[in-house]
Amino acid sequence: MMHFKSYFSVISTSKISLHLDKTIKYIGISLLLFSFSSQSATDEQIRAIQIAAENYILDNVEHPIGGELTAKAANIDNRVFATNCPISLVASSNSTNSSASNITVLVECEPDNWQLYVPVRLTRKGPQVALISALSRGQIITAQDITMSMVDLQRLRRQGFSSINAVIGAKVKKNLRAGEIIEQNDICIVCRNDIVTIKAIKSDLTITTKGVALSDGSHGEQIKVKNSRSNRIIDGKVTDIGEITVVF
Repeated sequence: MMHFKSYFSVISTSKISLHLDKTIKYIGISLLLFSFSSQSATDEQIRAIQIAAENYILDNVEHPIGGELTAKAANIDNRVFATNCPISLVASSNSTNSSASNITVLVECEPDNWQLYVPVRLTRKGPQVALISALSRGQIITAQDITMSMVDLQRLRRQGFSSINAVIGAKVKKNLRAGEIIEQNDICIVCRNDIVTIKAIKSDLTITTKGVALSDGSHGEQIKVKNSRSNRIIDGKVTDIGEITVVF
């Protein structure tokens, strides 16, 4: 009889011990969750992190000439850990590519030993040459045909022009609508069969002669041109309307 009582006593003690272990674990998990919640970031701390990331972009990424750069940090979950950092937040990034639409910035508080990666969206606006009225293929662009318009540079499919003087006198290669941004492939600064000035530069010496363009070209493009005097075909860079430069 004593043997059975002792057996059931052991079983009861084991059950109580197991129950206590589960209770302690439950309390421990609850305290951990409470601790995490109590240290979650406040709205002010989150905004400080976002501002630090945005300011890093504005201070370190090249701004468009004559335009503006804006930076917008992504939303941050307020369950992240953060503190009122005793010093200014430190921001850094592996990229400062001005043509990127998104850059990830690392924001750190070194004294309190925390850091957070923050995606930042970039918007670049700049002045681009746009058409006031529609032009047909083959027409020559005049000052009355164009204006400057501030546009989102990221939405441009190809490179445009930031100076009106860069397109005046150029020939339109296709029909263009009023309001369109003029892109480099839309026009030729030097067009095929145009009579052009060839500037041959060697050290401080510059020699000019006439030639015939053998293909269309925009600013900075290499095209072939035929020297009208020697009939020699050479490669040159389009440097202005009706101008090819060759550097020896």
